[in-house]
Amino acid sequence: MNDTPGWASPGSAPSDGHDSGEQGPEAPQDQPSGPSSKWSKEQPPPAQWSAPGPAQTPPPPAPPGQGWGGGPTGGPGGGQGGQGGPGGPYRGWGAWQGPPAAAKPGVIPLRPLAVGEILDGAVSTMRTYWRTVLGISLTVAVVTELVVVLLQGLFLNDSADTDALDDPSATVGEVTRALGATLVGSGVVLVITLLGTIVATALLTMVTSRAVLGRSVTTAEAWRDSRPMLPKLLGLTLLLPLIAVGIVAVGTLPGVLIAALGAGDAGVTLAILGGLAAGLVAIWLMVRLSLSSPALMLEKQGVKKSMSRSAKLVDRSWWRVFGIQLLAAVIANVISSIIVIPFTVIASALSGDSVSNLLDSGTGDVGWTFLIVSGIGQVIGSLLTFPITAGVTVLLYIDQRIRREALDLELARAAGVPGHGDSDTPGSTPGS
Repeated sequence: MNDTPGWASPGSAPSDGHDSGEQGPEAPQDQPSGPSSKWSKEQPPPAQWSAPGPAQTPPPPAPPGQGWGGGPTGGPGGGQGGQGGPGGPYRGWGAWQGPPAAAKPGVIPLRPLAVGEILDGAVSTMRTYWRTVLGISLTVAVVTELVVVLLQGLFLNDSADTDALDDPSATVGEVTRALGATLVGSGVVLVITLLGTIVATALLTMVTSRAVLGRSVTTAEAWRDSRPMLPKLLGLTLLLPLIAVGIVAVGTLPGVLIAALGAGDAGVTLAILGGLAAGLVAIWLMVRLSLSSPALMLEKQGVKKSMSRSAKLVDRSWWRVFGIQLLAAVIANVISSIIVIPFTVIASALSGDSVSNLLDSGTGDVGWTFLIVSGIGQVIGSLLTFPITAGVTVLLYIDQRIRREALDLELARAAGVPGHGDSDTPGSTPGS
């Protein structure tokens, strides 16, 4: 449990080599030995205890009101002064109310979280620290979409000739060139969007980690803390999809080779089955590595170490992590679609093209009106989805560490919760 870097590791349990049954202080030497040594030798006979003498005044009854356990006066489980119900033993004891509530210095309680608490924590972070969260999301979304719109309007529209894709009489060379131009345009947009997502994720990770402790952070502070880790985060973000694509390629390769050797039907069937099996393996691995990003940012580790940390945290919790990540992705996509689709319809109406014509033209020539109006919709959608996706991933990472490494104790200490030691212990602050 002490091999967790970044956030201070929780207190270590007694090592396996120590005997848990440590001997207490030695009994006094004049204490008689034997099984009855704990009792006085001068015990009265059974059932012959004397009643209190005149000098022993019984304690006054407790004033009317709530019993110790919170029961009503004189009722079951509570009452005046004393022991149980009327005339019964333990009248002042009420029903056990369970363990005390977990401390909540920030957006989540410091204990293992339910699914709803993780989602609520992401939304609470956005609502409580909206200036920083929405400022980061808006800045990244605007810069990213501005670059995409300029590239599409100035370069990609002119270079992408997709007419051959809809022409049945086009030659193989024309179709190949059109398909290549389409892939290049889509790839450029994807890379720019990915870079913006990486920056937003890095900054929002720092904001969410502080929000757990109830501490605010400015955009400048989040940038200063996350900037040294951006190259590693970029490498990690590019490496994970490459691993997934490589797994699928290996799964389909035998079928492709068999089809190339002449057994077309058998090769295609084997390629499909191999691709499906490899796809399942890739999904399984991506879920195991889905907590690599917060592990890298908050523990200040390298790419390989953060991937191994994610695999360790997800171990034996794969379905739970998969379900929460899938739910967050569905929520983010639904919110994005609700915002983006109306703007796309408005953009097509203002530009004079129908939606079907725009879909048929693919990435072909579209006007500036369509690019600008649809870009505004993309900015608003990213403004709301960035905090949800980043916040859920960070809180899921924290939840897994609470469950496996008792991180809640260190977080309570870092937040200054009473009874958890000095909050200024070096290394106890997240992201430090």
